[in-house]
Amino acid sequence: MTNGKSTVTIHMGASLDGFIEKKDASVDWFNTSDSYPDGAPDPDVEAFLKTIGCYLMGSKTYELALRLGWIYGDTPTIVLTRRDLTTDRKTVEFYNGDLDLLLGRLREQYGSVWVAGGAQVAAELIRLKLADEISISILPILLGQGTRYFEYFQQEQHLHLKGATAYRNGVVEVRYEILK
Repeated sequence: MTNGKSTVTIHMGASLDGFIEKKDASVDWFNTSDSYPDGAPDPDVEAFLKTIGCYLMGSKTYELALRLGWIYGDTPTIVLTRRDLTTDRKTVEFYNGDLDLLLGRLREQYGSVWVAGGAQVAAELIRLKLADEISISILPILLGQGTRYFEYFQQEQHLHLKGATAYRNGVVEVRYEILK
């Protein structure tokens, strides 16, 4: 149970031209060899991950995470799906239902909800006004084609810039509050 302010943050890595995966659904381009000496030191990822109460993701992202090697540890993970998926992970739960009810429960239970993907999940959470923030890690690459970050989003949404950080590896993180 959380005592602080709960936050639902949509996060994605994207190419500069706004793609989150190549046309063949690969994400090997996430590993950058760029160097920006004036950038901020890489953040303490381990310390940051400890602030996340739970992950929320779509089934395609879940399946990709399994193929690439599970990076979410034992943090509770809720996978949105209409398919009959199974898992041997005790911390993974599958959900097909009312997103408002789900997010209410997750906010109460975990506080910090980190939406790890994908584009359809992000669009739906923004449309339903269930997300509070968007965090985009822009990688130094142009892909030209693939799945766009906001491919499924079809409405105007005002945002407020909370911050931006350029890192030594050439990645730029941009954080926005979603104005409701």
